[in-house]
Amino acid sequence: MTIGAFSISLAVKDIEASKSFYETLGFTTMGGDQGQGWLILKNGRNIIGLFQGMFEKNMLTFNPGWDQDANTMDDFEDVRVLQKRLSDAGLDAGMPIESETGPASFTITDPDGNPVLIDQHV
Repeated sequence: MTIGAFSISLAVKDIEASKSFYETLGFTTMGGDQGQGWLILKNGRNIIGLFQGMFEKNMLTFNPGWDQDANTMDDFEDVRVLQKRLSDAGLDAGMPIESETGPASFTITDPDGNPVLIDQHV
């Protein structure tokens, strides 16, 4: 199973303070909209999403269809296929995604209560 590009999505209290902190660690902005409360930062192959007021907890994020540079991959497993595979394996992956193609997402929770977002943008 290939679940796409990996990043950590951080629920932050002050996006400007968090951005400044991670810039000090060598991260640069690669996407997002700070005015809307979200930024994507990158340092080499490492990606961090900063989200103010969007999520309750930090979470692991995987993006089917994207590589680590947010380039669309030619061959990937669609989020709906992944959701069904994980549901069939006994994980609670929520209600089946209604759309048949395109962007969609679902969340599962690991045994320690950590949310894992599977978020397809293509």
